[in-house]
Amino acid sequence: MRSTLVTDTGVVYSALDPREPEHAQCVELLRLADVAVALPATVITETCLLAYSRRNPKAIAALLESVEDETVLVVDLDREDYRRVRELIERYSDLPLDIVDASVVAIAERLEETTIATLDRRHFSVVKPVHCEAFTLVP
Repeated sequence: MRSTLVTDTGVVYSALDPREPEHAQCVELLRLADVAVALPATVITETCLLAYSRRNPKAIAALLESVEDETVLVVDLDREDYRRVRELIERYSDLPLDIVDASVVAIAERLEETTIATLDRRHFSVVKPVHCEAFTLVP
């Protein structure tokens, strides 16, 4: 059975931009044959905003192509996910946890995945998921 790797913006953008220090590591992680890469819809938006801010339209085109060819799976948030996002933002307001990071957690919880692909150890190492003791963070 193929597992799903819920992925945060930093890993996605780093995989798309060869100038990023973690580029090779992130590309390798996302190309694993036995893992389906799942992106909360909020990650798509944040990745595009990051690419725009760094004047990298090729990254946007590559990301959208990966959505079209289903290299990555976009996961839309449902009502329960938004409820969980709000709970997480309120609970971790001292971090602060933003909507994108909270949506990554909510989607990982909904899919019952215990691993998150992120370069953001600060936020994701603190958040306590409802379905496991802690997330495994990769790379």
